[in-house]
Amino acid sequence: MDRLQAMKTFVAVVECGGFTPAARRLDASLSVVSRIVTDLETHLGVRLLTRTTRVVRPTATGAAYYENCRRILAEIDEAELAAAGSHEAPRGRLSITASVLFGRRFVTPVVVEYLRRYPEVDVDCLFIDRIVNFIDEGIDVGVRIGELPSSSLQAIPVGRVRRVVCAAPDYLSRYGTPGSPDDLAAHAVIQTTGISTAPEWRFQHNGEPMPVRLTPRMATTTNDSAIAAAVSGFGLVRVLSYQIADEVRDGRLRIVLADFEPPPLPIHIIHREGRHAMHKVRAFIDLAVDTLRGTASLNGG
Repeated sequence: MDRLQAMKTFVAVVECGGFTPAARRLDASLSVVSRIVTDLETHLGVRLLTRTTRVVRPTATGAAYYENCRRILAEIDEAELAAAGSHEAPRGRLSITASVLFGRRFVTPVVVEYLRRYPEVDVDCLFIDRIVNFIDEGIDVGVRIGELPSSSLQAIPVGRVRRVVCAAPDYLSRYGTPGSPDDLAAHAVIQTTGISTAPEWRFQHNGEPMPVRLTPRMATTTNDSAIAAAVSGFGLVRVLSYQIADEVRDGRLRIVLADFEPPPLPIHIIHREGRHAMHKVRAFIDLAVDTLRGTASLNGG
């Protein structure tokens, strides 16, 4: 058995989510791809994939083996590039994910600069407001806001943001400025998820949690529309500080209840590779870390 070819085939099956698309990627027959993976499982003495009529997914052992295979193949690519004298020129395709608003405001400028620096790299951006599975969706690098669960992903801190309540100065002049979270019951509230009819905003006072349940006048699935409603003077909204940095700077929104805010949320760049990350991944991470750490609205500004 050609172990290197077996690794490439297994990685293709995992990333494509099935044997048929993997065969197309590898320009091989379906029977050959299936046989290689079966021989690999026999050689290792473990089951790497769970096969159903609708989807093929790695087992827990298979997921760990996939990460090791991907790292090994990346190191081989790096070695070949170095031997060919191309080590300083990242190339290939890079996949990046972030939330919609963060991606538009902060990641897109980094991507554009990255593409200008490295013309042999193409980038796929997945900006979406949900947690993305790096293996299932073939993601190389992501930006996440909030505490990270334990995982095999590498994480680099680049900043932090506050959870703030704000409203337009006109609204506050007409209806008053809330002095404590309990005062919110008398105000028009804009909820940014639209999931719950009775949302709970969590505050903190003297180190103790202070949850407040509210009934929103308006519920929306996008932060943009919630912020627009607040700017228009309709009511109070709770968002992340970076999302309204421009509006606060321009005086269109004013932050309230700052003394009751919970601890800031960390921002991390996450990726699947260790210290031997592919050059295209390392180059993007280096640029993103420098850019995001230098952005005032993501670091207390």
